[in-house]
Amino acid sequence: MIRQYRYATDGYLLEIPAGRLDPGEDPRDCALRELKEETGCSATRVDPLFTMYTTPGFTDEKIHLFMATGLTAGKAKRESDEFLDLEPMPLSRALELVETGEIKDAKTALGLLFAAGFRAGR
Repeated sequence: MIRQYRYATDGYLLEIPAGRLDPGEDPRDCALRELKEETGCSATRVDPLFTMYTTPGFTDEKIHLFMATGLTAGKAKRESDEFLDLEPMPLSRALELVETGEIKDAKTALGLLFAAGFRAGR
């Protein structure tokens, strides 16, 4: 997990690593790149969870969510406007934070719930 400052909310949010697709970039490659840039971690495996529309009444933006496993720590390469701190935690703790409402980011909450319900332990 990362705690990242978001200007739109005027504060920090707990989130899973995320970022924008470069033109022509494969979503899986983007997930690996963003994981490395934001956390410094590399993954031995990245499995797709699902693809979702963020706000279909307003935009056609899609987010592709993945679950990375077999993580190896390394050095992050954050962009100059990224203000974040790593907050490693077990999935069980992250799920508690979804339940208590501390995790307010929709992609993060849904990704954690999906991973716990359909992928954890496989």
